[in-house]
Amino acid sequence: MEQNLLQTKIAYLKGVGPKKAEILQKELGVVTYQDMLNQFPFRYIDRSQIQKVAYINDDTIYYQLVGTISNIKLIGAPRATRATGLFSDETGSIEVVWFRGLKWIKDRFKQGVKYVLFGKASEFNHNFNFVHPEIEEYDPKDPLIGEGLQGVYNTTEKMKDHGLGTRTIAKLQKLILQQVYEYIPETLPKALIEENQLIPRHYAYYEIHLPANNIEIQQATRRLKYEEHFFFQLKMLRNKMHREQAIKGHVFNVVGDYFNGFYKDHLPFPLTNAQKRVIKEIRKDLGSGHQMNRLLQGDVGSGKTIVALMVMLLALDNGFQACLMAPTEILATQHFATLQEQLKDMNINYALLTGSTKIAERRKIYAGLADGTMQIVVGTHALIESKVVFKNLGLAIIDEQHRFGVEQRSKFYEKTEIPPHTLVMTATPIPRTLAMTQYGDLDVSKIDELPPGRKPVQTYHVYSDDRYRIMMFMKQQIALGRQIYVVYPCIKESENTDMIALQEGYEALLHDFPEPQYKLCVCHGRLSAEDKDFEMQRFINRNAQIMVATTVIEVGVNIPNATVMIIENANRFGLSQLHQLRGRVGRGADQSYCILVTDHKLTNDGKTRMKTMCSTNDGFEIAEVDLELRGPGETGGTRQSGQIEMLIGDLQKDGPLIPQVREAAIKLLADDPKLIKPENRMLREHYKELFAQTFDWSQIG
Repeated sequence: MEQNLLQTKIAYLKGVGPKKAEILQKELGVVTYQDMLNQFPFRYIDRSQIQKVAYINDDTIYYQLVGTISNIKLIGAPRATRATGLFSDETGSIEVVWFRGLKWIKDRFKQGVKYVLFGKASEFNHNFNFVHPEIEEYDPKDPLIGEGLQGVYNTTEKMKDHGLGTRTIAKLQKLILQQVYEYIPETLPKALIEENQLIPRHYAYYEIHLPANNIEIQQATRRLKYEEHFFFQLKMLRNKMHREQAIKGHVFNVVGDYFNGFYKDHLPFPLTNAQKRVIKEIRKDLGSGHQMNRLLQGDVGSGKTIVALMVMLLALDNGFQACLMAPTEILATQHFATLQEQLKDMNINYALLTGSTKIAERRKIYAGLADGTMQIVVGTHALIESKVVFKNLGLAIIDEQHRFGVEQRSKFYEKTEIPPHTLVMTATPIPRTLAMTQYGDLDVSKIDELPPGRKPVQTYHVYSDDRYRIMMFMKQQIALGRQIYVVYPCIKESENTDMIALQEGYEALLHDFPEPQYKLCVCHGRLSAEDKDFEMQRFINRNAQIMVATTVIEVGVNIPNATVMIIENANRFGLSQLHQLRGRVGRGADQSYCILVTDHKLTNDGKTRMKTMCSTNDGFEIAEVDLELRGPGETGGTRQSGQIEMLIGDLQKDGPLIPQVREAAIKLLADDPKLIKPENRMLREHYKELFAQTFDWSQIG
């Protein structure tokens, strides 16, 4: 009964009908009563008071007025027409302005009829007015007037044009709750509710939409957030359990000549304790008989690549092939160059496969992978093409994995009967709560220690009118034999303004650093792969002292002699990106510098980003601030596919709650892994309902 009632089509609700139902579906995805109840307010306003026109004096708060509307007229040029009117009560009048829906404005309001106006006042030319307020006929018996707190809901202009403003949504929520309140089912076990001091689910829905006070809002919000995070964690953990129990993995139980020989004779520097710990964790996975799906996090320069190489050697020791996939040709080429350097004295067959690989070489690689003679392959998306067939792929390593979607990564699984062990790597440190939520189905290893002797990059924020000082510093560094990056923002490589800025910057640098004394190179996304590679090689080979670039150099390029990173218009970059760019320097023994250049006009967020970059080199600390500033959807390192959109959960604000929830989910699954106990019946039903349409991503990491 209750499920049927909650699944009632919203069109059947009094005051909606087919037309408004269509608008709600298109704009909000609302089809049923349950869908509507899941549209939660994003803030609350006090509707208990009716203010007077004469006392309007603040443009930051919402006002509720009762009065009449008169003097409606159209003014302005044909292409800039607006409608204006006067809203009056016994204390005075105030202008109301409309820029849309002008055709029906005149006919909508009747002379002498009282209306309720609700909206935020705007100050214009020292006078207050209302722009596109919500206006409805006044009904003294209106259930929302005089009731105190009312939720403010997400609405669109199209919804408002069809009479579906936030006030109407609030009324609809009340109508629904009057019908379904006692039928809203519980989803969490009684013991879990009591242990965590949560209110019942039907109370929570009522109080989130129709609160009597702030305490009710708080306890309703906590209950609904807890539930959402709990089921998300439950899904992640069950996926992980399924993978560990049901999906066989190749057993790497041999530590042989490849691994030992490299460790004893070819390791270029001693491993850090963090690297040793991570290799130990990975070896345990590889010998378990279950498929490994592990995320390897490490700050820029922490030594993830050497760990990846040693794990690939373990695959070879056990008779398997290994591959390493990178998101760009530049990064793939860099990895391959590292491999060449590290393995030059070892008898190992490896190759580079990218979009630029010549046809003859490509065929040779295909044949070697198919017959097993090609032991290691490094490449881009070219590795997951259907033409690439492995004889016995045992390990797939995916670098800078936030650049790849889950589906792309899953294509490795189609190439083998038993899925290969998978190690995904990121140099974008991920905040703890984000890792728990977005990577809860993966095992996580963290390299949280930089190699010994590595000097922290000194970071400075300077203003663009201090060009002379910047130029002199650059000349000083070049005189010492160092190289310099100058990076310009280019949000989209097609944006002409960005490219013009880069070009102008390049020409200005040519003037300040003239040939033949100085050599400059340039690198951006509009160049062909060959041209990019040519320019990059000039810099790598020290044939140019200054590289002018966009963020194409953000990841992967390792040039120890480059010690200065100058970031122009640094306020246009996110923190994560600034940290990634800074990580391109500081790779050698010499002191390195990062100079953030902005103009004087900075937002508060911009000031916070500059201050954070100058105060710390800790990528994990930076990631936490980045999450606070930008939110989880924009923070680098989030998974691109297989995510569940949060209805009320907020990764920025729910930090303390998420570890609690995860712990509770782990405890429940330990007691009832299949969710078959009677006390978990409603939980199981809700779980099925939530994830019925969700593909089981657990098999593809």
